[in-house]
Amino acid sequence: MTTLSPENSLSARQSASFILVKRKPPIDKTEWDSFFDENGHLAQSRDFICVNILERGLHPFVRTEAWKFLTGYFSWQSSQDERLTVDSMRRKNYKALCQMYEKIQPLLENLHQNFIETRNNITHDIQKLYDKDPLGNVLIDKKRLEKILLLSYVCNTQAEYQQGFPEMVMLFQLMVEHDHEIFWLFQFFLQKTEHSCILNIGVSKNLDMLSTLITFLDPVFAEHLKGKGAGAVQSLFPWFCLCFQRAFKSFDDVWRLWEVLLTGKPCRNFQVLVAYSMLQMVRGQVLQESMGGDDILLACNNLIDLDADELISAACMVYAELIQKDVPQTLKDFFL
Repeated sequence: MTTLSPENSLSARQSASFILVKRKPPIDKTEWDSFFDENGHLAQSRDFICVNILERGLHPFVRTEAWKFLTGYFSWQSSQDERLTVDSMRRKNYKALCQMYEKIQPLLENLHQNFIETRNNITHDIQKLYDKDPLGNVLIDKKRLEKILLLSYVCNTQAEYQQGFPEMVMLFQLMVEHDHEIFWLFQFFLQKTEHSCILNIGVSKNLDMLSTLITFLDPVFAEHLKGKGAGAVQSLFPWFCLCFQRAFKSFDDVWRLWEVLLTGKPCRNFQVLVAYSMLQMVRGQVLQESMGGDDILLACNNLIDLDADELISAACMVYAELIQKDVPQTLKDFFL
């Protein structure tokens, strides 16, 4: 067993405390621009900006630009001129990938059954997407979405296509204007979050660490989950596959949580602390009614219309609690 360092303890206490107080207004365009000098170089530290994003969030007018830094689309060390060059390069690279895909598509269709199945799955999943706002206005272009998802499947050998990707990419399409931006932001988002939403890479690890965390912080709840509630935690994989997208009341809440995950604050793999906090919301009901696995899953699926700031606050509190204890090495390695 090891205790986290004093520096991390201070960081966690600050992370919890500044979320609990009345949140300051989100970072707006004027303040964001003040973070850079006349050449577009950072005038503030990356850590300062990320802590402020955790604390306060981003105004919608800032989100598009800020996310390009948070995902790694742009380097934090770049100048404005360098960023223009990078964006042009990413546009050209995307166009080259599209041309490559058009050339090899007949080969894929003839020789790779998996490609045909995946293409059909993408088409089917996209058609199920609800693409209108409350007034009936169309929000997204499904054909563009299908093209980007197919290209991502062909080019990204690590992240195989899975249900939920259309919902995720849709949020990028709502955020930025151009196809090359949507494509690269999605790729970088997956990398930056350590593929934590990918079934065959990060999701199983998240679920295992969630079980470990429950056992460490809440042994009474853990005992119930291992007994009558067996299998409930492993059934929560949609939370991670969708990065909790269906739990929130608005797209802004989803973006709010996702940008916190991208900052790496207050710790790595913050998504597991978020999931633990959501489980704590149903804990009392689960124990009082002695729920079994299916009923626990139903109660968890009923966690909708959540407020992102309240959930982030709760997860920061869990981290503050965690670092006050003698932490098993597995948890320390995972969160730090």
